Amino acid sequence: MPHAIPPTTSLMRESALRTLQIEQEAIGHLQAKLDEHFDRACELILACKGRVVVTGMGKSGHIAGKLAATLASTGTPAFFVHPGEASHGDLGMITRSDVVIALSNSGETSEVTALLPLLKRLGVPLISMTGRAHSTLARHADAHLDSGVDREACPLDLAPTSSTTAALALGDALAVALLEARGFTAEDFALSHPGGTLGKRLLLCVKDVMHDGERLPSIPLGSPLRDALLEITRKGLGFTCVTDPQGRLAGVYTDGDLRRTLDHHYDLRDVLVDDVMTRPGKRIAPSMLAAEAVRLMEESKITALAVVDDEQRPIGALHMHDLLVSGVI
Repeated sequence: MPHAIPPTTSLMRESALRTLQIEQEAIGHLQAKLDEHFDRACELILACKGRVVVTGMGKSGHIAGKLAATLASTGTPAFFVHPGEASHGDLGMITRSDVVIALSNSGETSEVTALLPLLKRLGVPLISMTGRAHSTLARHADAHLDSGVDREACPLDLAPTSSTTAALALGDALAVALLEARGFTAEDFALSHPGGTLGKRLLLCVKDVMHDGERLPSIPLGSPLRDALLEITRKGLGFTCVTDPQGRLAGVYTDGDLRRTLDHHYDLRDVLVDDVMTRPGKRIAPSMLAAEAVRLMEESKITALAVVDDEQRPIGALHMHDLLVSGVI
């Protein structure tokens, strides 16, 4: 038996480009298939008092799992149930107040169609996503989403490729339509992604990352400049707060102020911090979002901020490095 000749790099690239072209066409054809059934599917899900249960077998099951995850993270409570396991007990996870989305390219997958009598008995609304509008699953659904493709990208027209891509895109279209209908915001998204970068940007407050207590650099008005330099060195934040007799923030003295002081050739032994500090100094409230602090620092071209209470008394200090470490930037 002769050995197969390995394809050249150019042939493999041509194959990849052909695959992308076929799958791009498959997604493009979906636009003409969005009809009243899509509207009905959205209405069923928006009216759902329980959760959206997504199911599918094989490659469709993988797409179903991703759809469930996308719905859950964008304001539509959802989870995936394996159809094979559903027939052996997991169907108890589905209640009368739920909506089921079932994926099957053929619409005839036995593990999925086996659930139809049980779903009908419960009276659970069913949304199908198949490539065949006249399949068993499509005919018994309350709303059918047509994800059919003309051909698979696989040259044998066997391996699910274009069909799974189309189902994935159609699922995303459904999730985004529901997201917008619910008025879902970036803040809502962050609440379900507290560990992600967006969650940190939207949920982390200045008080969560600021230096306070003994770590707060601060000296009173009338202090010699050398005291300010010592405080900056001890606390390592590149600045110190300067407070008035009532404990309120009168200004700040920073590394940048030190350079300007040296430029004026002052005798540092005789200079008071009052004469060379920045007044009134940039400040921020502890309840403000850390992301807002980043914006203020970037606009002002500074790397640190004083954190003050309602009486304008310094209670903390925030450095750009703290925001970097916390994942806000």
